[in-house]
Amino acid sequence: MKRISPNEAWTGVADCLNCNIRQSVLFSDLSEADFDLVHRPIDQLTYARGAEIYGMGEKATSLFTIRTGLVKLTRFLPDGTHRIVRLLRKTDIIGIESIVSDSYSHSATALHPTELCRLPVGTIRELSNSNSRLFHELMSRWHRALSEADRWITEFSTGPSRDRVVRLLLWLSEVEPDGRCELFSREDLGAVLGLTTETASRMMAELKRQGYISEPHTNQFLCDIPNLRRLVA
Repeated sequence: MKRISPNEAWTGVADCLNCNIRQSVLFSDLSEADFDLVHRPIDQLTYARGAEIYGMGEKATSLFTIRTGLVKLTRFLPDGTHRIVRLLRKTDIIGIESIVSDSYSHSATALHPTELCRLPVGTIRELSNSNSRLFHELMSRWHRALSEADRWITEFSTGPSRDRVVRLLLWLSEVEPDGRCELFSREDLGAVLGLTTETASRMMAELKRQGYISEPHTNQFLCDIPNLRRLVA
């Protein structure tokens, strides 16, 4: 774990000027005086693939900005079953419910090697009270999270199996150049899309066979974006 002091975060020491915590909209309007209100350091954390960041129901003390990587949010049901309800990626915030809730609503797990900045929720509350722009940005992020949740329900959890897989591939490749995307286990793929592992694997094999995707390295794909879009148009 690396600790970044408020002064380092403001002045750009430790590459904070090029870090998502500075470039993301959430913090872009903060002034030097705002950073003077930050009494605790910002923790930079690295998680290996499969590592849990926090568990569902745990005390919510921090929220996190994703610098690199991919994180899954999982909801566990009383009968022991679970469902991946959303994926989050670079510049997204996880644990935003900590602003208003004492516990986390989901378990957060790194699907790829992931770097995060951990921010004490008390600090964020203080800053949002003194900086109306940050408060409104937090509300905007909350609204975006709700919109993304609706999108996951409508685009990734309903419709034909192939369409769900295609839409996820398009989503994953949105932020990467040249149609590249990195996937994860077929079990997780099925859990994201509400499909069995076998069905998810069969859909991926079919798309490869038809030339819509190729796999130069394990779980690293090149997507034919225009033709994939035509499949779900």
